[in-house]
Amino acid sequence: QVQLVESGGGLVQAGESLRLSCAASGRTVSSYPMAWFRQAPGKEREFVAVIHWTGRSTSYADSVKGRFTISRDNAKKTAYLQMNSLKPEDTAVYYCAAARPMVWPVSEYAYWGQGTQVTVSS
Repeated sequence: QVQLVESGGGLVQAGESLRLSCAASGRTVSSYPMAWFRQAPGKEREFVAVIHWTGRSTSYADSVKGRFTISRDNAKKTAYLQMNSLKPEDTAVYYCAAARPMVWPVSEYAYWGQGTQVTVSS
């Protein structure tokens, strides 16, 4: 069983940065691909970024490419999402997710955190 806890959300102005963290529990979490999703009010949850369990491969939504960076520290069992040049349209609840171990590319996610709110004012 894997539990995920997000942190680092908050209120920022457009153009500023935030770093989200996702702390994972579980003995073998270092073999799980991890991802970030987000859900804005009134919209469907959407994919943001995913990272291979080794950290050697990543993929991003077009809307965040060049601004967001996903990373992980397997020793700390933590994934990160560095968000730069934030825009009001980035406002959403951000969720961390983990896929089944050693499956790549990822087609579904088995574990989800409870989310952290990111609000970007104009």
